[in-house]
Amino acid sequence: MTKKSNFTRHLLATAGWGVCAGLLAMSLPQSAQAGQDAYTPVTASMLNGAQSNDGWLMFNRDYSGRNYAPFTQITPQNVSKLSVAWTSGKIDIPDGFEDTPIVNGDYMFVTTPKDHVIAYNAVTGAKLWEYDYQVPAAAYKTVCCDTNNRGVALSGNLAIFGTLDNHVVALNAQTGAVVWNVSIEDPGIGYSISEAPLVVNGKVIIGSGGGEYGARGFIQALDAQTGAKLWKTYTTAAPNQPGGDTWPAGAYKTGGGAPWMTGTYDPDTNTLFWGAGNPGPWLATMRPGKNLYTDSLLAIDPDTGALKWYYQYTANDTWDYDGVNTPMLTNLTYKGKDYKAIVEANRNGYFYAIDRTTGKLIYAKVFVHDTSIKGIVNGQAVGNDAVRPALDKTIFTCPSFLGGKNWWPAAVDPATNMAYVPTLHACMSMTGVPVSYAAGLPFLGETFKMEPDPASPGVLGSFQAIDLSTGKQVWQKKTAAPWDGGALATAGGVVFSGTPNGHLLAFDGKTGKTLWKSPDLGSGIIAAPISYEVNGKQYVAVWSGWGGVWPIWSGKLGAPLAKAPRGGQLYVFQVNQ
Repeated sequence: MTKKSNFTRHLLATAGWGVCAGLLAMSLPQSAQAGQDAYTPVTASMLNGAQSNDGWLMFNRDYSGRNYAPFTQITPQNVSKLSVAWTSGKIDIPDGFEDTPIVNGDYMFVTTPKDHVIAYNAVTGAKLWEYDYQVPAAAYKTVCCDTNNRGVALSGNLAIFGTLDNHVVALNAQTGAVVWNVSIEDPGIGYSISEAPLVVNGKVIIGSGGGEYGARGFIQALDAQTGAKLWKTYTTAAPNQPGGDTWPAGAYKTGGGAPWMTGTYDPDTNTLFWGAGNPGPWLATMRPGKNLYTDSLLAIDPDTGALKWYYQYTANDTWDYDGVNTPMLTNLTYKGKDYKAIVEANRNGYFYAIDRTTGKLIYAKVFVHDTSIKGIVNGQAVGNDAVRPALDKTIFTCPSFLGGKNWWPAAVDPATNMAYVPTLHACMSMTGVPVSYAAGLPFLGETFKMEPDPASPGVLGSFQAIDLSTGKQVWQKKTAAPWDGGALATAGGVVFSGTPNGHLLAFDGKTGKTLWKSPDLGSGIIAAPISYEVNGKQYVAVWSGWGGVWPIWSGKLGAPLAKAPRGGQLYVFQVNQ
């Protein structure tokens, strides 16, 4: 099946459910319940770590992006005593639940597919308020990969989120009332927003989606208190800009490069780090050149939007190897030299360590079977010309367009000096076909099909630990199903991640030993778990709710999960003493 027909199939399925299908019976915001603590406004010092933080204040918990919780109550010795503290109950939306809950004190904020926001008491699960954003039908036309929303950002008394029709909305965190609502692009022409924003220096930073539609990617900054637009940085270079000569005439205008995942930030150097996605169209023969700044890590001044430096993971990409996976900030030692680094498991199959002060490569090590990239030469990946699609030319290569790792967060534990990486083991065939740009329609120039990986027969997923000092694998858990759930590392030495068959697993971070397996949570897990403390007690929370990219694009490889239960449910666990 071609990608265009897949897009059409997904659109019809989404439209069939409509905006109101089973949407929690949401209505106007309700008042917070009696007994709820007063809301503590989120300050810049809370976000940058200058104040202690028992919660989970942003998408990856803190600016480092490491998905690491510095809590020690849950350990390898007692994790087997985890049990459900509370649950949201089932939410009857049949799309993927990819939200990261955000916790400030005893307030928890979550989002669901189709852009709904709910506030809970983080200890009891009591619902405080709910807000139903009305997504216009036009927005669903250009949603390539499910109707997911990955969460809110906090600033002052506001909970801020993006929408599928390219609005950024700020709600009163205590009541759910709308404070401001700003449109940053029209719906239906290619753009969409699914990521959680990031608040830096009083600014809301958010990136656009839409690379599969040729929408020119951008990162937008807004004033957190008013929604006023402050700066906008495009991720494809125009002719009068550095990198503009890496595109054929005019191609940058439909060049994709969507920065569709939440970035990270270094307060010490006042530098924002954000990944840019695939170029458009997919067929690279239509746009010779490196196509900057697609498939790149961008270092940006958050005050002005100016580019400080970039590192391109995959030049002239023709395999859909977006560079948007979270850039995680950590310190490491490699070959006897200390670095302030960024590490990332890239979709092109290489695990990267990059000097975050200079943008220079420290190392890049393959972490999954890879035939698209021949190797690293002079600090850059070299593509394999033998497996580059062309018109009427079909190729077979690995990894697939979903990558060695897709968007789901990895985690870094500074104590074990390891990264924990959800990994896909799949390949693909691709064929070049003619295409022309039309706003609001897929702009690909390739058909494709997911294929098994001959290097990993019977294996579609794994969860692996990588030594940051070497880039080499320490341990790995292989599965017949894809591994689509994000990772959480904790200071207690326990690492968590969920599975498509609906179980949250706990591993010993050092050895990979499975320490605990949750009961069946009713649907597959594609979100990342979090951990937080309230009144000195540690909790772990995760959404179940199967959906996302795998069931839409996996073809025959996805048949075993084709009838997996749908619908979301938030689970919060605690240790029974």
